[in-house]
Amino acid sequence: MKRTYWKHCHVATMRDGRYNAIEDAVIVTRGKQIEWVGPRGERSASGADECVDLQGAWVTPGLIDCHTHLVFGGNRSLEFEQRLQGVSYAEISAAGGGIKHTVRHTRDATEDALYESARKRLVSLMRDGVTTVEIKSGYGLDLNSERKMLRVARRLGETLPVTVKTTCLAAHTVPSEFAGKADEYVNYVCSEILPTLAQEHLVDAVDAFCETIAFSPAQVMRVLLRAQKLKLPVKLHAEQLSPLGGSSMAAELGALSADHLEYMTPEDAAAMGRAGTVAVLLPGAFHMLQETRRPPVDLLRHHGVDIAVASDLNPGTSPALSLRLMLNMACTLFGLTPEEALAGVTRNAAKALGMLDTHGTIEAGKAADFVAWDIERPAELAYWLGGELPSRTVRNGEWRDLSTR
Repeated sequence: MKRTYWKHCHVATMRDGRYNAIEDAVIVTRGKQIEWVGPRGERSASGADECVDLQGAWVTPGLIDCHTHLVFGGNRSLEFEQRLQGVSYAEISAAGGGIKHTVRHTRDATEDALYESARKRLVSLMRDGVTTVEIKSGYGLDLNSERKMLRVARRLGETLPVTVKTTCLAAHTVPSEFAGKADEYVNYVCSEILPTLAQEHLVDAVDAFCETIAFSPAQVMRVLLRAQKLKLPVKLHAEQLSPLGGSSMAAELGALSADHLEYMTPEDAAAMGRAGTVAVLLPGAFHMLQETRRPPVDLLRHHGVDIAVASDLNPGTSPALSLRLMLNMACTLFGLTPEEALAGVTRNAAKALGMLDTHGTIEAGKAADFVAWDIERPAELAYWLGGELPSRTVRNGEWRDLSTR
């Protein structure tokens, strides 16, 4: 296998969730893995097949967006205008908007059309340094449409130089054909959708929306227990709008993550800390919905909960095409430090996807996914608002080319 000697750089390894910076560093990759990282003086280029000068760049792990709804039909820009003019979300939903709008357009779209629109959004994230992304279903809400969304997500991972993890979010909301019959829909999810899609190897994890406008804790518990019987890891949308104890339930089940968390309690944070469940913060949705109650970051720190940050890219509440912008928002809106925010899209995001053994830090034995940034210090990744920072991305030990995509 090809051995490459990457020199003349500084490395933020993000080991243990800190910069753990190595200045004047060298990274040695062998094939698709990192073989060694450390100070230049401790490793020569002897035995390397290629030597690459990174010209003083700061190198970070490839960024990981661990919560997206990237595949969908249509968009909801009209609703954005309506909300700014004072129309409530409830009024929009009653008129057939909201998630119902996206479900209609997603069901009507062909697989190719969904792929083409999603590909453009994903390439925007990739230009920001994203090398791994999680993609949820949840805008199909029937077996064939959920299958279609997950097939598109798999296809994106097969055709673009990015690692894709898929999550089945069939328990996102109650579809129109099951109006007033949420329990029956949960039965359908558990008996038909989950086992079929798992058998077809389209699902890496299962999520659900535990909220007053979606599913009760008891209904969500049924979905997650069914997922676990199918040997699938679980995660949960929890405590976004009200304190229902979803994050404590997630911790009880050993979930990979609980996401949103604006209304979590001290008891929820303590449970997540004990279980090792990652808290995924989603500042894009917080900003778009003009929320005022922030996730209790100090509680998460106190209980030793690993904090991840994600785009929550979706058509309704977070049409975010930049994960770096989410770093800034996590700092300015939620009070994270730039170091915590960067850990949130590298080491802790990998943990939220069950990938920490192979991704998220620059260490020997891990995937050779990293970004060489033309910046003076790592905090710049959270500092600049928009634009493309000069950078080059390495995935699986090779430069990634997006010029023709």
